[in-house]
Amino acid sequence: MADRSTEKILVRGRSVAFNQYGDPEGEPIVLFHGTPGSRCFGRLFEDVARRAGFQLLTPDRPRYGQSASWPKRTVTDTGAIVTGLLNTCESDNARIIGFSGGGPHALAAAATHPDRVREVHIISGATPRRLGEPAASQRRLAMLARQTPRLLRSLFRVQAWLADRSPTLVVSQYTAEPKEIPDTEAQLMARDFVEAVGKGGSGTVLEFQLLAEPWGFDLGEVDVPIQVWHGEHDANVPVGGVRDLYASCSDTELTVRDTDHLTTLLAYRDAIA
Repeated sequence: MADRSTEKILVRGRSVAFNQYGDPEGEPIVLFHGTPGSRCFGRLFEDVARRAGFQLLTPDRPRYGQSASWPKRTVTDTGAIVTGLLNTCESDNARIIGFSGGGPHALAAAATHPDRVREVHIISGATPRRLGEPAASQRRLAMLARQTPRLLRSLFRVQAWLADRSPTLVVSQYTAEPKEIPDTEAQLMARDFVEAVGKGGSGTVLEFQLLAEPWGFDLGEVDVPIQVWHGEHDANVPVGGVRDLYASCSDTELTVRDTDHLTTLLAYRDAIA
């Protein structure tokens, strides 16, 4: 699904698509979508970006949406994508926001390219497997990604077909109260999901595999301020592992809200407006 604002850059010889929202002359912010997700995720922040006057850059990670495949990609390769985006908009550095499965990628960019990252905001961010068992739904998806990736891709295609007709299907994966999510936000989440997996979900399968392994960097290598927002009722990423992950980080502010995976994201968005 093409978008009116989609642009493409080359990163290490691979085409990376991204959307730009807000003020083209404003402070740059790079926003990483979840797993699954796409550059269309940035539409959730479009009005906020316009009102606050910042330039929001939201890339498709490799194999998602309009971005090309990137053989042997690792989580730590994400820093090269940030560098490419900032070079395109002629900016030295930026704030990086990572939602859910985009959280490890935001942290990796800060660890590997500290000169290009001013601060990191992690919203409902994924945690390493070493910090405990993930939620049951995430365990099942990770198992399918490892053992039967072809079956998982087929399941994603079916889900994309259904999501295109019923946004509630997508929203219910991220919140216990899907009917409480406004229609506009539900439709944007559904569009993001369809763009991410409509062609088979190979990007999602790859990322479930990547995030189940060591991420390739130590959190102590992140030498910029980190803000973490998480929900006490997050069923996708239990908050206990989040507390453990950031407990020893000196320059980290953890905000735990009375929210779940998706409503934490919406609360964060409204707070930065």
